[in-house]
Amino acid sequence: MKLKETVLDPIFKSNPITVLVLGICSSLAVTVTMKGALVMAISVMAVCGISSLILSTLRNTIPGRVRIIVQLVVVAMMVILVDQILKSFESTFPIDKQLSVYISLIITNCIVMGRIEAFALGNKPIPSFLDGLANGAGYGLVLLIVAFFRELLGSGTLFGMQIMPASYVTNNLVILPPFALILLGCIVWVQRSIQKDLQEK
Repeated sequence: MKLKETVLDPIFKSNPITVLVLGICSSLAVTVTMKGALVMAISVMAVCGISSLILSTLRNTIPGRVRIIVQLVVVAMMVILVDQILKSFESTFPIDKQLSVYISLIITNCIVMGRIEAFALGNKPIPSFLDGLANGAGYGLVLLIVAFFRELLGSGTLFGMQIMPASYVTNNLVILPPFALILLGCIVWVQRSIQKDLQEK
């Protein structure tokens, strides 16, 4: 696979959320605000990209019997590192407690483990790093789209800044997880309308 396809396919053609249906739980939980979605997106990109790079570098030295254990150790190490970095910036860029829980649960995110198994263990380090970043970016793009509508319509703000006029009546239904699921369904519908090859025969 060419590097261009490695980078672009996970963002558009083979998006991990809309096509592969991975990472749905966190996409429903952390998209109430744009800030939360952005932090989660960057965190998954970092964990997925660097974990893929490390495991691709070590792929020929990892015994098959302990392959999954080694993957979990590397991903867990990266998640802890990202979590500690976020905590160090908490005074200037605070994240809510709900988001911090999902940062810790990145280790269970199917996108990270899935790309390691499907790509990193069979390819060279640089393409694997780019694949991990691209899949994290594809995941983050969907999160930001969903968060844009949820925060704007639900709170009248974007990144905490007031956008809607003062007379705007906030819609509490929009900030509930079911509305995020509806938005995801709309994104999937639009993508499959454009990409005819994704439609089931």
